Amino acid sequence: MALEALKSRRRSDYKFALEYRTRWSDNDMYSHVNNSVYYYLFDSVVNTYLIERCSLHPPTSSQIGLVVHSHCDYFAPVEFPSVVDVTLRVNKLGKSSVTYEIGVFERGQDEVKAVGEFAHVFVDRGSRKPVKHGMAEALRTGLSKILVQKPKL
Repeated sequence: MALEALKSRRRSDYKFALEYRTRWSDNDMYSHVNNSVYYYLFDSVVNTYLIERCSLHPPTSSQIGLVVHSHCDYFAPVEFPSVVDVTLRVNKLGKSSVTYEIGVFERGQDEVKAVGEFAHVFVDRGSRKPVKHGMAEALRTGLSKILVQKPKL
């Protein structure tokens, strides 16, 4: 996706949000939140959504999501002390895979600070292979609620 389109993201482009209060230890030597913390936030918002809205129970679920792709585009720094809204949407929903988009917004500011992408493939817990029938129905139903419909050309 073009960087200009990502830079223009607003909170309203996302359908789920999780608040995060930055910690002193999140800052790096340049006095802004370290890039590794963004990936922690991506993992947190995705898994919070899966647990709260998709009936996923990681310790006992027969299917688990394996991360097969992730990246982040950074547009402006965040630094301690800040409160950020980590926002989530689904850009693509396949038979056994899902591609999420995560936006990071600092409280009180409209400009997106970073936009990330995170892809899961849901597999059988034991074999680590995609299941024949695809992801569980509860997962699909929950994820479809935050799926962004692309305009038809």
